[in-house]
Amino acid sequence: MKPLSSVFISGKEMLPLIEGGKGISISNGISAGAWAFAGGVGTFSAVNADAFDDNGNKIAQIYSGKTRKERHHELIRFAIEGGIQQARIAYEKAKGRGRIHMNVLWEMGGVEEILEGILEKSHALIDGITCGAGMPYRLAQISAQFKVFYVPIVSSARAFRALWKRAYHKFSDWMGAIVYEDPWRAGGHNGLSNQEDPLQPQDPYERVVALRKSMREVGLFHTPIVMAGGVWHLKEWQEWMDNEDLGPIAFQFGTRPLLTQESPISEAWKKKLMTLKPGDVLLNQFSPTGFYSSAIHNPFLQALRERSARQVSYCDIPTGEHHVPFGFGPRNRVVYVTSGDIEKVLSWINQGYTCGLKTPDQTLIFVSEEQAQEIHRDQIECMGCLSACRFSNWHQTLGSTGQKADPRSFCIQKTLQDVAHGGSVEDNLVFAGHNAYRFAEDPFYANGFVPTVEQLVQRICTGD
Repeated sequence: MKPLSSVFISGKEMLPLIEGGKGISISNGISAGAWAFAGGVGTFSAVNADAFDDNGNKIAQIYSGKTRKERHHELIRFAIEGGIQQARIAYEKAKGRGRIHMNVLWEMGGVEEILEGILEKSHALIDGITCGAGMPYRLAQISAQFKVFYVPIVSSARAFRALWKRAYHKFSDWMGAIVYEDPWRAGGHNGLSNQEDPLQPQDPYERVVALRKSMREVGLFHTPIVMAGGVWHLKEWQEWMDNEDLGPIAFQFGTRPLLTQESPISEAWKKKLMTLKPGDVLLNQFSPTGFYSSAIHNPFLQALRERSARQVSYCDIPTGEHHVPFGFGPRNRVVYVTSGDIEKVLSWINQGYTCGLKTPDQTLIFVSEEQAQEIHRDQIECMGCLSACRFSNWHQTLGSTGQKADPRSFCIQKTLQDVAHGGSVEDNLVFAGHNAYRFAEDPFYANGFVPTVEQLVQRICTGD
């Protein structure tokens, strides 16, 4: 394999190896600090990051506010304290080596207040801010205010141009790199646009060449592009290295760092990763963010698929084919469905899915009484973890959107917190990149071997 060329990221020349940030305590100060100590860019997540008391015990994020607004303010306080503590841990573990980045999602609730709250006390410990899941226009301004580099995550040249024209051209000196996150291959939330087919992956090389062309047009000749999504063995990416069309290039690893000794995920999760096969990670559209996301296919995801499949359209008055009356809910409210759909509805009811729930798309889905109660309870207990949420119709500036909450989605805060802290990997949302099946095929992990971060980085540098 070609020798790795160092790159200048967030103000420092270093190995072109980046740890991908993974939210809800999955990449933390320990894992990020270890990655930076190994010579790369370590990334801890500030999305509901864990905080600890004076005795080292994790502080449970229990919400006591009676209103959603009160709970939202509690969430922001938890996030700021957790982010400050994780920054300190990462900085201490890195011992001055590598770079430390903090990752946030632009669509998370209170993101600007959280960013400013963490940076006010920790800007000297953090070298850069990575941010995606939305269009983070104010990321550059906030980063420059605290003299910290910003590293936006984009999935197309088009998205970069929009960010540059609206905001980033004013703060170009503080741009540490640009992450290109492949929307078909990366884990977690993906930036597929309405013009792109989720079932037709495009060649990342051509898309990154287009991104570099757009960057050069505005004078960004030496700003590195970080390839994220689908990266496993660097020997498979040699044509990208020292490539004049691409310019300075680095590589982000999001999935492989999950299976390290420093990774905070549970042993059950690590064992699950070793058993995955091709196709076990699915691109789905159930996230309350409205984005596509990639997660391990498990009973939790299957239940969402089945819930969405038990769905029929309805009208409030007889209209065309929708002329068959159907009464549902405690008050037996009558709506009208088609003659073909009434047979499906009656079949689902006979199977125990007796509760009909309205969606924003003028459809009804059918769930069990127990499922309906859980959906209702989760919606009531919402704390505004997203700036806008399909599942609870929450919007942090508008309050309620005035739209129906979508029962086909789920409380993402609840499930990600649970799996991050030892909950079931079968009954929760478990994000992963589409290459996760390679753990089972890669001889490096034979016989259940789990490397340290340092061992993993050394292995990656060999090309494998």
